[in-house]
Amino acid sequence: MSNKILLQNMMFYGFHGVYEYEREQGQRFYVDVEMHADLSLAGSTDNLLDTIDYTAVYSQIKQVMENHRFQLIEALGAHIAENILKTTIATEVVIRIRKPAVAIPGPLDYVQVETQRRK
Repeated sequence: MSNKILLQNMMFYGFHGVYEYEREQGQRFYVDVEMHADLSLAGSTDNLLDTIDYTAVYSQIKQVMENHRFQLIEALGAHIAENILKTTIATEVVIRIRKPAVAIPGPLDYVQVETQRRK
């Protein structure tokens, strides 16, 4: 059996980017997390210890987004995914990071990188 827990459209202010001004001034980033796991035990026990504590996952992501600096959002997504797999019962994680302010000479809403990892 497999269940999915989603954290959608979390907004963080971070200092990630290739350009120095991005790492100095910072900007908003939007993050989605999709965690897959067998949560059938939690469904029968109704116990937080048998599932993924998504408030703890949120705190982990917030800490990384706001206190670390990455040049590439690909590296940022990989770091977050690997952390979640190490600290939860998730067997698969999909991370989507959106960066609205990008140095592209044309109109667009955002650039998004999706990272998928499995145990």
